[in-house]
Amino acid sequence: MATTHTSGQLEEALERVHASGPERDGWLSNHAPMVVEALAAHGHAGAVHHWLDLYRDRLEDFPDRVAPVTDDNWASALGDPRRIADWTDHFSRAVAERPWRDVLAEWWPRLLPGLIGGATHTVIRAGHAVRALEADENAPRLTELAHALGYWAARHQPVTGVAALPGARTATESLEAVPAIEPGHMGFRDRLGALRRLPVWAADVADPDTARERLTELVRAATHRYATHGHGEPTMLVHAATAPNAVLRTLDSLPRELWAPSLRAAWTASAAVTALYGPVEPAVFTPPARLAPEEVLERALAHGDEHVIKFTDTALDVGDELALTAALRAVEISEPLV
Repeated sequence: MATTHTSGQLEEALERVHASGPERDGWLSNHAPMVVEALAAHGHAGAVHHWLDLYRDRLEDFPDRVAPVTDDNWASALGDPRRIADWTDHFSRAVAERPWRDVLAEWWPRLLPGLIGGATHTVIRAGHAVRALEADENAPRLTELAHALGYWAARHQPVTGVAALPGARTATESLEAVPAIEPGHMGFRDRLGALRRLPVWAADVADPDTARERLTELVRAATHRYATHGHGEPTMLVHAATAPNAVLRTLDSLPRELWAPSLRAAWTASAAVTALYGPVEPAVFTPPARLAPEEVLERALAHGDEHVIKFTDTALDVGDELALTAALRAVEISEPLV
């Protein structure tokens, strides 16, 4: 579904959100712009303001500016979270002066190596912003892309020091082959620092269309896997699916030569999240009833948790029964918003 005829409700919600920064409590991501876009994309634009009212205590003021990011100094500011406001200003100017797809094409390869920054929320926010713009280009949606790219640039964090392990033939088998990090590490950044090994999958793909097929396969595999492995960490493990799906929904807005590198970065992020939070053993989950996609979304909305809603958005993109089962599993094991 497309984020299009929202009677201005999405635009109003985004304008509310843009008064707030992309993080709270010094690290946790502001999920509001992603959730309101997901709700609008699936025909629930009328619910976005009510949901924002429930979430508003988790919003913080936008951080202060430090110094302007320019075409000459951007490399030194990349990955500096103190520069969130500076980066947002930079991209706000860029999308005001040039077509947004040109800005995205220029910056995507620069940002792609740091896709896991902000626990992948950076690229996820960008994916939601792009979907909204592809449906309807207007000022609040352009501003949202600037905020998303600014957040990504400020939290840019490459995955380094990781040895390559042999991968398997399929995405499902390769995710199964991901070794867990050693126990005892707490928090995303500490866990990421303990990451030492990851399987290589689809590294030889160069054809853009094949890259899209493999990326679609990865999103499906990670979504399905949540049904049996989400209990390992119900919140964080959704990103093994939502991060590569954000990349997938951005492909058509990018030059085709960027599709294969995007696949490789998406695999690294999905595999890393699996390594950081995956449980030792799977758990069987049988949903209480077979529900239609709209009924699954309504359950996610009633639950209210931001990760549940965004994961359900991805499950609806996948669209099969096991994906919907995984979304119901997220509803079952996650803490509701209220």
